[in-house]
Amino acid sequence: MHLVDEADAVAIASEDELVAYFHAAGKPRAQWRVGTEHELIGVRAHGPTAGTAPAYDGPDGIGAVLAGFATRGWEPVIEEGHTIALSRGMAQVTIEPGGQFELAARPLGDDRDFASDLAEHAATLAEVTRPMGLAWLSSGLRPFGRRDDIPWMPKARYRVMRAYMPTVGSRGLDMMLRTATVQTNLDFSDEADAAAKLRALGSVTSILTALWANSPIVDGEATDWQSYRAWIWRDTDTARAGLNRFVFERDDVFNAYAEWALDVPLYFVYRGGYQPPDGLTFRTFLRDGWRGERATQADWALHLSTLFPDVRLKKLIEVRGCDCGSLPMIAALGPFTRAITYDTEARAAAIALTEHLRWDERLALSDQVPRTGLATQVGKHTVGDLARELVAIAKAGLAREAPQSLSLIDPVIEIAETGRTQADVARDAWRAAAGDAEKAIAALALPGLGG
Repeated sequence: MHLVDEADAVAIASEDELVAYFHAAGKPRAQWRVGTEHELIGVRAHGPTAGTAPAYDGPDGIGAVLAGFATRGWEPVIEEGHTIALSRGMAQVTIEPGGQFELAARPLGDDRDFASDLAEHAATLAEVTRPMGLAWLSSGLRPFGRRDDIPWMPKARYRVMRAYMPTVGSRGLDMMLRTATVQTNLDFSDEADAAAKLRALGSVTSILTALWANSPIVDGEATDWQSYRAWIWRDTDTARAGLNRFVFERDDVFNAYAEWALDVPLYFVYRGGYQPPDGLTFRTFLRDGWRGERATQADWALHLSTLFPDVRLKKLIEVRGCDCGSLPMIAALGPFTRAITYDTEARAAAIALTEHLRWDERLALSDQVPRTGLATQVGKHTVGDLARELVAIAKAGLAREAPQSLSLIDPVIEIAETGRTQADVARDAWRAAAGDAEKAIAALALPGLGG
């Protein structure tokens, strides 16, 4: 949820404590769970305003959506007089800068339970927002309008990020306002286990991007992009996004990650509010302080939440490279990533799948996959070839790790076998709508969430 725990204002004495933060997060295998987060893009569904983005305020605003959830058992989180998030048990609802509506579901041992939670969330969202005339789209990118057409949400940290993003990349504001992703959060037992999982996920992140690709509609036009969302990330902020080379080269990943994070500039320091520190790195903050303040454990946790590599390490390992899409594809990412990380045989096979690639080839693949997806060439093969192999690895791993979840990855298997992605389906639907916004919304909306 990215909220700051000021109660954890324990001053950090040395860099060793930053590494210890990761060590302390290890869990025994019996306690491993999988958590899934996803963001949905809301639009007005009918009439002359069809396709436009709701603001925060107003009878059909995102604030009203949050209020609707608050009357159904969710606890509001208030900032500067606005509800910016909700919590219920271990689940959280938050809003992204452009009003993307995010569910961070409770972590679970059985993927089928998440599928049930997801269905319940969708039903609640429909109940709250259908009377408002809002629809929720299966897409990794807002397909209607341009960036300047999207209202900003009143969240304090976004004000600082909004000013900072254009100084470090050309697409950061697009990332904030327009994109929507599905992510999974995975547990680890110790550093060796985390290193193997990070390497496996880093090895196949471009393949996951291609399989989950679902953002071909850009500025209201059907394009040949597979994941324009992933392309946006390629020039958002290279200091904090993309692949981490040390994942493929070092086993002491806790040290390596901390070393990298220490030299990434902070977005902000939180002291009663989000304050921009003008290029300050955490290393300098730790060594010299800032305006008389010393770096704390809460500062470190906040800083880690503002780093955006394709595979992120905090107290969990986060898989971040996939477009949001259909409810079945949202439900599939958890069991799929469970299979290729929690099952050691599948994990080793996932690493081996691309271990022949040099670092420059991995970067080139990350650049090309957003446009050409499964058709991207990798030597004599395509990403589609690798995707079929990865799906077979995941299927075998899941049969060993959680056979009850096998049917949940069926939509991924179909994409790998047919080569037809969600992006291809969305592009065809957009063209068939021929400029009729209501028809396009009906085709792209999640079932029951068409407004």
